[in-house]
Amino acid sequence: MQMKGFNIGDLAVRLPIVQGGMGVAVSLSGLAAAVANQGGIGVISAAAIGMTDPDYMKKFHEANIRALRKEIRKAKTMTDGVLGVNIMMALTDHEALIRVAVEEQIDVIFIGAGLPLKIPQMLAEAGLDGHHTKLIPKVSSAKAAKVIFKYWANKYGFLPDAVVVEGPMAGGHLGFKKENLGENRIPLHTIVEETVAEMKHFEKAYGVSIPVIAGGGVHTGGDMYRIMQAGASAVKIGTRFVTTFECDASVEYKESYITARKEDIVIIESPVGLPGRVVKNDFVRQIKDGKTKPFKCPWKCLSACNYKTAPYCIAQALYNSARGNMDQGFAFAGSLAYLATEINHVSDVFDDLIDGYHQEAHRHQRFADQQMGTPKRELVSA
Repeated sequence: MQMKGFNIGDLAVRLPIVQGGMGVAVSLSGLAAAVANQGGIGVISAAAIGMTDPDYMKKFHEANIRALRKEIRKAKTMTDGVLGVNIMMALTDHEALIRVAVEEQIDVIFIGAGLPLKIPQMLAEAGLDGHHTKLIPKVSSAKAAKVIFKYWANKYGFLPDAVVVEGPMAGGHLGFKKENLGENRIPLHTIVEETVAEMKHFEKAYGVSIPVIAGGGVHTGGDMYRIMQAGASAVKIGTRFVTTFECDASVEYKESYITARKEDIVIIESPVGLPGRVVKNDFVRQIKDGKTKPFKCPWKCLSACNYKTAPYCIAQALYNSARGNMDQGFAFAGSLAYLATEINHVSDVFDDLIDGYHQEAHRHQRFADQQMGTPKRELVSA
């Protein structure tokens, strides 16, 4: 019943907790290192990370490369734990960012917002040895996982090192249609069970273990235990780590969670063409009312964003809020963000998750013991 770590190939992770990569500038080296020091996987978000660089307006993509390299190196000076980078396929410079992460020998790269079908080919053509870095796609269904794993198997003769499944209760950009994010949403445990079943075919064919990491609505240790009972090897948690002192976002960003009510967690249509879950504020009310925030785009950071017709720049809005200017932006958040009550330390979050996990495990064990100890009703003949 004790919480155990898990392995991604030859990479051992002491605790089955993966911190969500949150951008823009929400999870950088500070949060990632703190999570890694507790035994989980700390994750730096590469999304528009160059906005932390003074030269980003003139040379945005170069700034992204500099900033990502800087944050990885900084995190490594702060921890000997496991570190990862979250990179969206929707970023126009995702290949360059992946190359930087591999060059810096990051432990794990999580790749979402698209199908990473050609990443191994790109790394091979760049002459990079990616054996140190684990490549993990992030998907919203077992079907998408199957597509990626089958393509890699047939094209390259090997598989991704693990897979993250993110359910409809997650924060930020979501891989679901808007109508599937309400009461009729697919439960995370169902997605996990379907993905685990799909991965077993690949595990058997290739003689490897493929961890399934589950995220989206995992808020307590009890949630964690139940999702892992459904077959997940680990969980991915973002929202809980936002309201920590170590999180790289502003105090104002964190306080938007603490003061939020349940009805303040809403879905918006992002300029990139995906639904997104956010904390409602005046900026969100304005864009929901159809007001626009005119801007010029010197870089085109997202491939799906038509900046000529977009009502506002989502990268700038997210960066504004991460830096405390909530009037000019908003906070991405998971569906349970309103449960936050205070700012605490990453170590406190880990203690709470571990304690809740063990309490739920003991509860299930007691129930099982009671069921085993219940005498069967004797059959009485008439």
